[in-house]
Order: sequence, then C-alpha cells, then structure tokens
Amino acid sequence: MSEKPIPLSSPDITDSERQAVADVLGSDRLSIGPHTEAFEDAVAKRAGRKYGVAVNSGTSALHLCVKALGIEENDEVITTPFSFVATTNCLLFERAKPVFVDIDPESYNADPTAIEAAITPKTKAILPVEVFGNMACFDEYERIARKHNLLMIEDSCEALGGVLGDRPAGNFGNCGTFAFYPNKQITTGEGGMIVTDNEEMRDLCVSMRNQGRATEAWLSHARLGYNYRMSEITAALGEAQMRRLDEILDKRRRVAEMYNNALSDVEGIHLPPMAERENASWFVYVIRLADGFTQSDRDAIIEKLRTAGVGCSNYFVPIHAQPYIMEMLGTKVGDFPITERLAARTIALPFFANLTEGQVARVKTELINALPSRG
Repeated sequence: MSEKPIPLSSPDITDSERQAVADVLGSDRLSIGPHTEAFEDAVAKRAGRKYGVAVNSGTSALHLCVKALGIEENDEVITTPFSFVATTNCLLFERAKPVFVDIDPESYNADPTAIEAAITPKTKAILPVEVFGNMACFDEYERIARKHNLLMIEDSCEALGGVLGDRPAGNFGNCGTFAFYPNKQITTGEGGMIVTDNEEMRDLCVSMRNQGRATEAWLSHARLGYNYRMSEITAALGEAQMRRLDEILDKRRRVAEMYNNALSDVEGIHLPPMAERENASWFVYVIRLADGFTQSDRDAIIEKLRTAGVGCSNYFVPIHAQPYIMEMLGTKVGDFPITERLAARTIALPFFANLTEGQVARVKTELINALPSRG
C-alpha cells in the first residue's frame, strides 16, 4: 500500500482552538469557570433551549437526564436497539427497564407506530435517537409522548446543529443530550451536554455532576452525585468549536454530497437516509449493502477496505444482541428483524470535514474493488 491511509474520522481543529486551550492553561482556572458557562450558553442557544449543563461525556449527559427526570427501578422506557450502547446503559444504571422497538427501514430511527404499540401502564418515558444525525420522526415521537403523558429524552448526541422543520436538534421532549467525542460534528476530546428549558432540572443536573453539591461549600453534599464535570480546558475547546459550527456543518454537508454523487451509480449499495438534507448535521456516512449480501460479505468488504488503507467500520451492532444485554434482559437474536437486517449490512466510510474529492474518489474505487461479484 503506497498511498497514505484515509482515516475513518478526523477532528477539524484550527489555531483558534489551540489558542483557546493554551489561554486556559496559562490561567489559574482549570475547572468550574467562565469557559464552561460560555460553552453551555452557546450549545443551549443552538438547541433553542434556556439552559445547558456541560458534563464529561454524552453517556453522563444521558444518565443525569434519567436521574433528574425521576426514572427509577422497574420503570419502562421505550428506546431503539439500533444505537450506541450508552442509550441503554443510562437506563440500566438506574435499574429501569429498556423496552426496545424495531426501527423504520427508511430512516433507521425508531418506528413511531412500534413505539405507540409498546406503551404499557409501566411506561414512563421514551428515549429515541437521531441515528447518524437523521432527525426524521422526532416531531412524531414528541406527539406520542404528549398524547400518553410520557417523559421524553432526546438523544441528539449525533445531531448537533441539525434542524427538523423550524426546530433544532436538542429541542424535542423534556431534554436533549449532545456528545463531543472526536468523531462528532464538534469535539472537546471527551465531553457531553444536557439542554433543557426546565430550571429545576438544570439545577439538579448541575448538582449531580459535581458530587451532589448544592452550594459553593466544597465539602457539603445535598444528594448522591457524580464526578461528571467538564474541565475549563475541554470547555474552551468546545467554545471555540461552537464559533465554527456552521462552517464545520457546511463542510460535512459538502463531503456527504460528494459521496452521494460519487456512489449513486455503484450497484448493490444503498446511500444513507437523511431528513432535510439542506439543514442536515451529518455525523457519519454509512452505506448499506443490498439484501443479497450477507453479514459475512460485509465483514469481508470491510477487511478489504482496511487492507487498502480505507478506514471503515460496521455501525451498529444491535444493542439487544450484545451478550450482556441478552443476559440481563433476556433479549435474543431475531427479536428485531429490521434492525438486524440493516445492522448486518452497514459500512461506515471515511467521513470528516476536510475529506477531499480525491479521497472520496479513492474510497469509491476501493469499495468497487471490494464488492464481490454478483454475476
């Protein structure tokens, strides 16, 4: 392999972000300071919310939402099996019961009809996910939650900056969450954010992220809490990235469009679904192989692409098929056939803001080379 490998993802960091971090390192305030507050305000404003609470990961954000909303042991929460495991783990932390429903094959998000059918007297909330940044169906999820007097947590960890109609990601339900891992639209290295319009929920999350403190008295703790704080270093990076969010989203939309144009004539694959593409917030670019391919075919294609220097991965392994979930919840392979059929054929291709047209062309060439002949 003579050409430079193309990574699966790469953060878009400039001198502006580097200087912001350096400035904090030169100060005497490395935690609980003005950059955290400024970052919170910027993300909350983008989500159309009153309040933001910065934490150390998207998982922590989800967990605090579950705690703050009073979701407890044996409460049922309807969610999707086609997501990262944090969506389910945040419920299991509190001994709540995840109730999975199958996905809509057109959007990859949870099927609204299946959500409504799964509601029981024990249902307390729904926790849908904007899979790969796609905001399809979120207005419908909110309608269902209101109709049945349910709580709703919007897992918008993959959709920062996206818009559905006139509403931004993070604006649906009681609260929304974002994550800032290096492959996300913006990054803080590690980090997450809760957004909400409820002041009491904001105050509770602020306390719980800081070891349960309710005042500035450092050794006084009002409740059980966690060390989920975001550092000023991390927040400064996020604050600088937020100032560039529109630029970054435009670049990612440009890359997605390059892929759409390049791959539209490749037989045997389906391009990613995305609602309102002109306002979309692309997290990853995931193609799906036609149903004639098997999971073994997909795995072999991934191996060939990696050997050729093209970063790629499957996205996702269904949560209900994870070994520990099957043991804890009694789920099994076969429970959610649409999720399983799609998950067995997904391939995430290299995707990041500064991916070039030449790199997209190379990915296409290597993908065609890796696809088995169906003749």
